[in-house]
Amino acid sequence: MTERMTYGGHARAIAVLGLPLIGGHLAQFAIGLTDTVMLGWYGVEALAAVTLGSSYFFVLFLMGAGFGWAVMPMVAAAAAERDQTSIRRATRMGIWASLIFAMLAMPLLIWSQPILLALGQEAGIAAMAAEYLRIAGWGMIPALMVMVLKSYLAALERTQVVFWITVLAVLVNAGANYALIFGNWGAPELGITGAAIASICTQIVSLVAVVAYALWVLPQHTLFRRFWRPDSEMFRRVVRLGVPIALTNLAEVSLFSASAVMMGWLGAVPLAAHGIAIQLASATFMVHLGLSNAATIRAGNAYGRRDREHMARGGKVVIAMSLMMSLATIALFLTWAEPLISLFIEPDDPNRPEILVIGTGLLAMAALFQLVDGAQVMALGLLRGVQDTTVPMVMAAVSYWVVGIPASYVMGFVWGWEGIGVWAGLVLGLFFAGTLLMARFWGRSIKAVP
Repeated sequence: MTERMTYGGHARAIAVLGLPLIGGHLAQFAIGLTDTVMLGWYGVEALAAVTLGSSYFFVLFLMGAGFGWAVMPMVAAAAAERDQTSIRRATRMGIWASLIFAMLAMPLLIWSQPILLALGQEAGIAAMAAEYLRIAGWGMIPALMVMVLKSYLAALERTQVVFWITVLAVLVNAGANYALIFGNWGAPELGITGAAIASICTQIVSLVAVVAYALWVLPQHTLFRRFWRPDSEMFRRVVRLGVPIALTNLAEVSLFSASAVMMGWLGAVPLAAHGIAIQLASATFMVHLGLSNAATIRAGNAYGRRDREHMARGGKVVIAMSLMMSLATIALFLTWAEPLISLFIEPDDPNRPEILVIGTGLLAMAALFQLVDGAQVMALGLLRGVQDTTVPMVMAAVSYWVVGIPASYVMGFVWGWEGIGVWAGLVLGLFFAGTLLMARFWGRSIKAVP
């Protein structure tokens, strides 16, 4: 039995573990922002094509990342039990599951053009996006391996190296984009093809860095010795935990994708305002996501020790920290809406006044968004820590697909609230998810811990 930790002690431990994870998520966010800025400089069509292609890639990546996220609570629990063998087995089979998913996803990436056309995309943009994906799609293999190994390191509370590897990826991505998109530093000017090659370079450098660190600092785990040997029992455990996480990720990303499609029905200006508001909300969400990862690790550790009281106290503290971040963001979005939106608009843009009006309204909705989005991701983090993923998957699917998407359509178009209505549907779906998932953790999951 561990010595009882005070609430302040929990807050310090979560901050030490969570701050590098938050920084890592913000750095990952910066990679996408760098791509957007540099391709925006290169050309509008290139930017539209890569936005489409990377969104398509991201949906598949989030599904495959379910196996990496499954490894995190499994390794945390095994570490608490001092079970080095299970740490190695779970990580290896997480890589196996991720590689199998990547192989299954490759045809969808290499031959994406018919799918993009079937989704109603403009033929020229779909062709350019498909050209990007034929190259960048190969990055799915190293990207998912990196996801597993980062989860393994984070679960062992080596979060600072996760942060620095992601920072390295940001620098490599920016340099490779600058060279290969525009033809700088003696490189050929490859445009969208250069962006795809830069993406693969970034993933490979990240993989080399994380593998080198794991082999150098944690040789006792012998992760890659006899890597080819199957481990059917552990593979089933990883898949049983990872598939519901993958489908939960798909449910959530589909809610936001549907909202973007609906905003597009309202016109280019509302869609532009939506894009700016989502960027701002996504940046602040990275804080909640980092805290959620810390919650998964610490709950997984307590789960491994069968220490319910420790888990409960830590859960209350991490939820309080997320709530404080939400309140700070709400104040920012309500008082600084126009200056924040202006960062994304050219001063002489003729649509600037209309984008500011629509965007200010959407940021007011995003203020509500912070509370409910933070609640649902914190609950998911805690539930994954106790390896409860199947029922939460159903709860998320119902919240997002049965409540959120229909509500966005009804409020946006039937009731005529337009963009505000679409975003109100997002808030409602996330509210249902947060309520159900929190009730699941505090009402059942934590009580099952001895």
